[in-house]
Amino acid sequence: MGTPPSHHPPAAAAQPRRRRRLRVDDVTVVDRGMMKRAIGGTVVGNTMEWYDVGIYGYLAVTMGRVFLPEADPGLQILFSLGVFASTYVARPLGGIVFGRLGDRVGRQKVLATTLILMAAATFLIGVTPDYGTIGAAAPVLLVLLKLLQGFSTGGEYAGATTFVSEYAPDARRGFFASILDLGSYLGFALGAAVVSVVQLLTTEQQMLDWAWRLPFLLAGVIGSVAIYFRLKIEESPAFQAVQDAQEQATEEIAEAEGRPRSTFELIRRHWRPMVVAVGLVAASNSVGYALTSYMPTYLTDSLGYDPLHGTLLTIPVLVLLALLLPLAGRLSDHIGRRPVMWAGAVSVLVLGLPAFLLIGVGSIATTLAGLSLLAVSVALWVSSQASSLPALFPTASRYGGMGVSYNIAIAVFGGTTPLIIQALLQATGDELVPAYFLMATSLLGAVAVFFMKESAQRPLPGSMPSVATEEEARELVVSQDTNPKLDLGSLPFLDREPSDR
Repeated sequence: MGTPPSHHPPAAAAQPRRRRRLRVDDVTVVDRGMMKRAIGGTVVGNTMEWYDVGIYGYLAVTMGRVFLPEADPGLQILFSLGVFASTYVARPLGGIVFGRLGDRVGRQKVLATTLILMAAATFLIGVTPDYGTIGAAAPVLLVLLKLLQGFSTGGEYAGATTFVSEYAPDARRGFFASILDLGSYLGFALGAAVVSVVQLLTTEQQMLDWAWRLPFLLAGVIGSVAIYFRLKIEESPAFQAVQDAQEQATEEIAEAEGRPRSTFELIRRHWRPMVVAVGLVAASNSVGYALTSYMPTYLTDSLGYDPLHGTLLTIPVLVLLALLLPLAGRLSDHIGRRPVMWAGAVSVLVLGLPAFLLIGVGSIATTLAGLSLLAVSVALWVSSQASSLPALFPTASRYGGMGVSYNIAIAVFGGTTPLIIQALLQATGDELVPAYFLMATSLLGAVAVFFMKESAQRPLPGSMPSVATEEEARELVVSQDTNPKLDLGSLPFLDREPSDR
């Protein structure tokens, strides 16, 4: 007879460690100077990105005439908006490549690279020969440069939001992250202002001959300044030491979570939050791009405004929108991301038709009123996006998960919004088609909000709590057993002593 089986567990069997209590030294106290540098270094990149988007959007009619002069006007506009949409075809690939790199080599290094590529691509558009010089090769070169621009921007927004969200205190993440989008829309307003000045100082023929190049060439100067400020994130040894500690902690958490080894594994593990992210981005960016990238074309081609007034009318609305974003971001810190996004969905459903009816009246006052209604909807949708999307993914997959889902949604619903709306307008002749399209995407976004977990005032998945002061850290430790916004079971490292980390 064999030896009877033992009823005792093997000595080597690992017993689960008892989770210890949260301590003050577990809580990250954000350095205010570090926070300012992190935000400043990322805001300049977002401003640069949207300056690039803005100048092309405001020159869309001109670009069609320059690069496809022999086509009829309707085809020229569709071509120009199609080139704009092609930028977003490359964004998912950029999101995958830079997202994977960002999760491995660090957020800041990748963000510097994306900004350099983005600025270079925009500058090169300004020196690209036109159709009259090299014929059909001109539009091909334009598309290739827009694809390069899209590839680089694919890693920009996901990296910027991840970077800031990981440094911001939990209770104010909505406010700090919304500042990124403030920079985005100010960048768009800057693009509109530059195009307006060029239009004021030149004739229509001069715009077609050479003046269209000036806003793109200026991107070289703006890009150089933006790159300088982004590199200043690593300015001082003290700041670099703090950043290195943050990156090391992020790396340890990522290893503990089990970092996905491929994009396919990333999607397999996190497809649910990715679907939610796609729905949120589809809704927020459809209305956002309708107001920004498409509106100049809509005002000029469909409503008969001259190009200068079509540009000028949007500038005050963009400034209003930029100022509303931090207010709505702060509101989301107090009442939650989901209520603010619900309000965004409802506002599009309620205000979408009135907004386009007002714009359609044709007077400057009613156009500004209609654009302002859209700006309110954009502010409610977009303000919580930068803080909500990173909170959908754990540390090990945050940059990659955001890079894939955000850029797929942007490719399908964001950059193509102007093209889709223009095609629907030409097919139906109904000037309210833009409103119907935005209402449909907001319904999709409302479904995504329903499945999204509330993240306001809570630690990011896979991260320890983050606060603004030592006093807040002590209060958090004291209230850890009764705090409904602190899930101790989800916090990393509580099953290990500090010396084990």
